[in-house]
Amino acid sequence: MRNWSSTSVLHPSVPRSGTRRGKAAPAVVCAALALSLLGACSADGMSDAAYEGATLDELPAAEEWREVPPGGEEYDDSPEQPFQDVAASPLSTFASDVDTASYSNLRRQLRDGLSPEGVRIEELVNYFDYEYPAPAPGAEDPFTVTTQVADAPWASDHQLAMIGVQATDATPTRAGNNIVFLLDVSGSMAAPDKLPLLAESFSLLVDRLGDDDTVSIVTYAGSNEVLADSVPGDRRDELVGILRELRAGGSTGGAAGLQTAYELATENFVEGGNNRVVLATDGDFNVGPSGPDELTELIEQHARTGVYISVLGFGMGNLKDSTMEAIADHGNGNYAYIDTLDEARKVLVDEFDSTMFVVAQDLKLQVEFNPATVARYRLLGYDNRRLADEDFADDTKDAGDVGAGHSVTAFYELVPADGETRDDDLTYQDVEAGDSDDFLTVRVRYKQPGASESTEVVYPARADAYTRTPTTDFRFASAVAEFGLAVTGSEHAEGADPRRARERAESALGEDRYGLRAEFVSLVDAYERLAG
Repeated sequence: MRNWSSTSVLHPSVPRSGTRRGKAAPAVVCAALALSLLGACSADGMSDAAYEGATLDELPAAEEWREVPPGGEEYDDSPEQPFQDVAASPLSTFASDVDTASYSNLRRQLRDGLSPEGVRIEELVNYFDYEYPAPAPGAEDPFTVTTQVADAPWASDHQLAMIGVQATDATPTRAGNNIVFLLDVSGSMAAPDKLPLLAESFSLLVDRLGDDDTVSIVTYAGSNEVLADSVPGDRRDELVGILRELRAGGSTGGAAGLQTAYELATENFVEGGNNRVVLATDGDFNVGPSGPDELTELIEQHARTGVYISVLGFGMGNLKDSTMEAIADHGNGNYAYIDTLDEARKVLVDEFDSTMFVVAQDLKLQVEFNPATVARYRLLGYDNRRLADEDFADDTKDAGDVGAGHSVTAFYELVPADGETRDDDLTYQDVEAGDSDDFLTVRVRYKQPGASESTEVVYPARADAYTRTPTTDFRFASAVAEFGLAVTGSEHAEGADPRRARERAESALGEDRYGLRAEFVSLVDAYERLAG
């Protein structure tokens, strides 16, 4: 176990790379895969083509929320974490979560005038880039950990601790990509914002590949069909031609298609390379002859051999979000929702390395709070990523994988200690707070890609982590978190205010090379118009 001092303040002077840092995905506790996975019909409203290039405040405003038809969309219902007493529960353990689907799905919902559902605060926060210091070349660990503490904007007597994990930009291999496109071409994919957008999105990915890469294409509807088998990535015209000839029709039989996709990925396996199935669907992914347990075992079995999965959702009006997340989690993969071609470019091109190349597997965080400075705490978001404290050192427990150049951000809301000695009438446990002025200590466990044993690194957040002038990144990320608290109606943050979040975000746009932070401000505006 190595012990490192954390950087107490973020470093906005660290230059950004030309490529956006992306989001790898976690794998934690997950619901059993249902017999009817991932819904079908798209929401009413304009097509993606009409939305392309439009800002949220240019779109038609609804007078009131429209509701999704009953039985349509399905989301994980994990309860948010209440405040924990440090004396009774000094440890908080969770798996890294780096999916981004919740943010783009929320954008789609507001665009369509739908009442927000499935809002996961960590995915909203992790959608954006932050200027965390990157590991030095040749560093022993493939990431850095940064901490910063400031006053909580929605509770003047509370504090907010921001923890940032920044992965190295260096990809672990140049052996090539073995990618299998598993594409849903069932009848429900005929909508303009589904199969056409899917074809254009994957064409962008093809343009990113080279002659050392291979692509296989499997489609599924009533049956599955192999349209390409290990075609070199530089044969772009051939691959794009196949994509643009796709036509939707028939029922859905996704399980057989998944089996075929994994077989192709295994047959064309590149030792030391990136081997991945990319599943794209509007949501209807019927298990077919295999039950949920068999399908889960299939996904986990191939993940153990080094074939991972990415899940991309398209145009969903009855989204089975919880199941999509489950598939990605079981397959050491990631989950993104593609609502526009710009989002496809972000996920499949700008964030290619972080989406495809894992640099740290099963990354878990365990935070220990100092009772001398913190009386109570709660983790914002990560509601279905929380782990038992004993799972932290258990290398058999799956957790999130982090891709090259990716960052992970987590917030804790803290209630400061009042300095009084507490008497909990405990016989065997020493609850004396001591005189340390540290806020907390972050422990990180991770595995090198392909390894079976983890390494632990320790980062204390000392008194100098606190600042009255938080960085631009802290202010923006905390605005996103506050907006998430307001949208979800958090009972533990009644003071969360979208308008205040908007003002803070607008004042903390920073460089905003891709305009995503400015778009977030428009997102808050759209929410306020719809919520009245």
